[in-house]
Amino acid sequence: MPQRLAACLHARLPADKTDRVHALWADWLAGRIDPASGISRLPIDQPGQPEKPELVTPHQVSRRRVDTLPGRAALIHALAHIEFNAINLALDAAHRFAGMPRPYYADWLSVANEEAQHFELLTAHLATLGYAYGDFPAHNGLWDMALKTAHDPLVRMALVPRVLEARGLDATPLIVDRLKTVQDTRMIEILAVIERDEIGHVAVGSHWFGWLCAARGVPADTTFRQLLVEYDAPPLKPPFNLAARRQAGFSEAELDWLKAL
Repeated sequence: MPQRLAACLHARLPADKTDRVHALWADWLAGRIDPASGISRLPIDQPGQPEKPELVTPHQVSRRRVDTLPGRAALIHALAHIEFNAINLALDAAHRFAGMPRPYYADWLSVANEEAQHFELLTAHLATLGYAYGDFPAHNGLWDMALKTAHDPLVRMALVPRVLEARGLDATPLIVDRLKTVQDTRMIEILAVIERDEIGHVAVGSHWFGWLCAARGVPADTTFRQLLVEYDAPPLKPPFNLAARRQAGFSEAELDWLKAL
């Protein structure tokens, strides 16, 4: 499997990457994949990227207003770019960290497959507005966190699914409210699919974070908060989607802590 994962990660063209991910997941479901088989896991610190979008710093990305067509397209493009990065993050979680239980690899291959589906939904809708993936600049903050957490699966599970992806759960209701003002019902439908799946993705991160904490004999709640500080994670800012975070495996103690922020 490492060889197949590496091929998915190295794929530059979005359609090639998503096709490879779907094929890998289908082969896993059919029992044709052994997570330990193939070449050794040499880390891939820079996955394949298309020539566009141009990658810029976060503060260079323009504000995305939904009351204009270009602004709404830019918002959808930004979400598509998040999903493209999320494909690579899920693949990397499976590729980089050897020696985990078989269900760990099943979980992250499933996540990669769903992230690829999300990317396809968003880019298809973007096309109906007259735009394509690559038409707007984007930033690479999500992959930067992959490199920051590349040395330890416990840190990865804490800071990628439980911080970065969980922020998406918080943001989705706010984005839906904005899209209602312009009556983009198809985009609202797509976000409902993405939110449902992303709750599951954060839950995968919560599960394996808890599993790794238990295996190492450290308390999950306090370890999570310590890692936020130690790795200078993006600040957690309200409003929080507490219902979605609860479904995604955040403990009541963690939710109480978030309420107090």
